[in-house]
Amino acid sequence: MFELLSSMRFAISLLSILAVASIVGTVLKQAEPYNNYLIQLGPFWFEVYEKLGLYDVYHALWFLVILTFLVASTSVCITRNAPNFAREMKSFREHVSEQSLNAFKHKHETSTTHSPEALAMTAQRYLEGQGYKVRNLPREDGVLLAAKAGSWNRVGYFLAHSAIVLICIGGLMDGNLIFKAQQLLGYKKIETRDIPQSQVPAISRLTPSNPSFRGSVQIPEGSSADVAFLNVADGYLVQELPFTVGLKQFRIEHYSTGQPKSFESDVELFDPAGNKIREATIEVNHPLIHDGIAIYQASFADGGTRLKLRGWNLFSPTAESFEFNGSVHQNATLTSGAGNYTVEFIDFRPFNIENMGGDIAPTGDAMSVLGGSSVSDNKHLRNVGPNFQYKLRDARGQALEFSNYMLPLELEGRWYMMSGVRESPNEGFRYLRMPLDADGSLDGFMRLRGALLNPDLRPEIAARFARQALPENAWDTEIESKLKFSATQVLALFADGGFQTLGKFIEEKVPKAEGERAAGTYLRILELAAFEALQIANRQHGLNPPRTDDATGWLVRDTLNSMSDMFVYGAPVYLQLSQYEEIKASGLQLTRSPGKNVVYFGSLLLTLGVFFMLYVRERRVWLRIKPGHALLAMSSAKHTMDFEQEFSKHAQALDTLSK
Repeated sequence: MFELLSSMRFAISLLSILAVASIVGTVLKQAEPYNNYLIQLGPFWFEVYEKLGLYDVYHALWFLVILTFLVASTSVCITRNAPNFAREMKSFREHVSEQSLNAFKHKHETSTTHSPEALAMTAQRYLEGQGYKVRNLPREDGVLLAAKAGSWNRVGYFLAHSAIVLICIGGLMDGNLIFKAQQLLGYKKIETRDIPQSQVPAISRLTPSNPSFRGSVQIPEGSSADVAFLNVADGYLVQELPFTVGLKQFRIEHYSTGQPKSFESDVELFDPAGNKIREATIEVNHPLIHDGIAIYQASFADGGTRLKLRGWNLFSPTAESFEFNGSVHQNATLTSGAGNYTVEFIDFRPFNIENMGGDIAPTGDAMSVLGGSSVSDNKHLRNVGPNFQYKLRDARGQALEFSNYMLPLELEGRWYMMSGVRESPNEGFRYLRMPLDADGSLDGFMRLRGALLNPDLRPEIAARFARQALPENAWDTEIESKLKFSATQVLALFADGGFQTLGKFIEEKVPKAEGERAAGTYLRILELAAFEALQIANRQHGLNPPRTDDATGWLVRDTLNSMSDMFVYGAPVYLQLSQYEEIKASGLQLTRSPGKNVVYFGSLLLTLGVFFMLYVRERRVWLRIKPGHALLAMSSAKHTMDFEQEFSKHAQALDTLSK
């Protein structure tokens, strides 16, 4: 075991494994919730990575075991080789024989007329002037000068190996070893339930005396927290803090595009008795350190913004809206004609930066517009205003996620309200676009939608359409009756399922050869009937008749497209954000890392060690002087160009001194 631990190959193998693991820990974001990895990697690779412990590499048991073995291995290497290094640093290797010197690659011989003692004294002064330590050793037939320089090179090996030990010890100190031991013994357990932190049992809580942790917490403005949350495997732990952090104010600055420029938090710290300890402002890369705990500004989020909403029942034959209020991170009950739903407000963003080209359309979530309309790629960043996200959950527990923009967006020269929908978080949002009327509101769309869905209005709509489509001499004839029947049928089919239902009817009832022609006819009937429906809707609401211009025509066509998309949209209601009271939350990361300073000191030693090994060159010179003859030999661990030049310099100096 001693031979294995002291083996350089064994230590290098361990170090290589740690290097690869550290690369993985750098590339793959660590300690994220498992759902994030599942979405990113898929089920198969998620399981593979989980079994390898790659989601928290630096705290994985195998990583800590390798660290322990590397500490032991490197320590044994130091213990085994340090005495030899010390002896080598002190030794002048004065017992070298003349036969050995003749075997050196770098040697130089010359004749001399000086006595051995005189030449030795002159040569010794020269070598000492070149930075060598010299030992003058008399021999029976002359003198041997043994000189050395750069012996401190070997200190580099000692420093580098010691640095590895210290860095590994620092890693072990921050490796949550106490928690892992408690977990193995059953004293601690990871909490996987989504419950308030006050209800988390003691078995899933860590005391303030925990020597090492890295957790995070989000604090809304005006609130405080005395715990942090540690993401562990598929759950979390609650880390109790020795103080309370209160957020007075959160500030954020934006670039002209709306992107975040900087953000900071004004915080207060209180002791367990409620006494204020200190105030500070935390900025990115400027943490607050108190009681050995570093508090970093890590992120920001919504802290419970209050939302005032206006809602419509999309499948109701009326255009009436209703008021609805909610707060981010809270749930609200929504009662509609289609049933009762739970609205789970997820997030609110006052700024949304999207790539914009000639047409303004959100592209940040692989957006596609329902109904087949696509949005071209754009290269210009633009702030498109606030939006909020929520889930609409039915009585069976099934939910769809929605993302609704507060402000309209321009597409192809016309303005729309955008509402995105997706079934799972790993999907991009698909967007429903609802056209604005001439007044810049959704009321025109909602009035026409309600009229088209109202079966009681279909006879009147069909009658008005038939009278407008036929000359006066064809009124009250069989042709008018057939046209009214066709219009009523088209309106009913469209109200039942949009263009999809209408297309299916044509496929089933019309011969294939006439299908395209019939589709064009039915669409024309639907569009003209919809214009009549808009006139009736305006009359019912005491408004002037719509103008017969392009704007009205596009409103009718866009409304038909949007209504058809509603059947794919999947929501019985649409919620429009009308007002909001923003409440910000600061995301703080709290760390206690006693091994950090040990790692820093080890890194300093490693830097010094590498400097000594690379830039301090060990050289040894021997000069064997006998009457009438001198032999110079030189060696170095690295035969560099500088070494060759230095050897030539010493050889020339010997020739000069020997004359």
